[in-house]
Amino acid sequence: MSSTILVSGATGTQGGAVARALLNHGHSVRAMTRRPDGDAARALTALGAEVVTADFDDAESLRAAASGVHAVYAMGTPYESDAETEERQANALLDAAVAAGVEFVVYSSVASALDDSKVPHFDSKARVEEHLGTLPVAHTVVAPAMFTDNILAPNNVESLAAGRYAFPVPADVRVQQVTISDLAEFTALVFDDPQRFAGQRIELASSEETGAEVAAALTRVLGREIAYSEIPLEAIEASGNDDLAAMMRFFRERGYSIDIDALHAAYPEVGWHTVENWAREQNW
Repeated sequence: MSSTILVSGATGTQGGAVARALLNHGHSVRAMTRRPDGDAARALTALGAEVVTADFDDAESLRAAASGVHAVYAMGTPYESDAETEERQANALLDAAVAAGVEFVVYSSVASALDDSKVPHFDSKARVEEHLGTLPVAHTVVAPAMFTDNILAPNNVESLAAGRYAFPVPADVRVQQVTISDLAEFTALVFDDPQRFAGQRIELASSEETGAEVAAALTRVLGREIAYSEIPLEAIEASGNDDLAAMMRFFRERGYSIDIDALHAAYPEVGWHTVENWAREQNW
């Protein structure tokens, strides 16, 4: 079913990927941003999206952005501020969507948010899910694992240039992760058929690989040796980033528990990526 969808964070990595996937599926996209004159906003306009200006801290602008659309893709990030701010802003968007008469909401949470992970931004997303459950609107929660695309973060790119893939878990610890392109394609499927997915919470992972396996995959793709390097947990704790330290303790002690085989069998049309397949699609 084709519909008009408001996409929050549309000029960012995740929201932008979702906006492009929705356009590819024939939906109309209203791209919400604080920076309508930026390159990312202009690129979405060129693809056929309607770009609107709104601020998470301005309820009136959120209601205006959501007015007249069928559905909303709601997401946030704790990394621009903190988990508490993300929670408040996400709830404000959800409330604005309901006030505007939106019929369907997809909220992007995180896998294991409901599992008492002790990770602050997992817990804050769980509280947003709880709030969404109290609202009179049909909704689906998509809950991605760690993003494979984090490999492209500037600090990782610097390490790769020096021949190292560095991550704060032992080399043999398996970590489930999802590519942003797979998340976007799955999200488009949800918007294609809201009745099928309404009321569901679906955790997403593309692959489950150790740090050593990721380094080996990057070695094959880049054509030069990439060695795995474990960042000591103590270094993360000493950095003062308590949220990141808690997440790394979670990965070390138990990690996500998505049934990847069942997920991929249920939704083969997503075209799920391994790290190596994902890496071969990147412009290194």
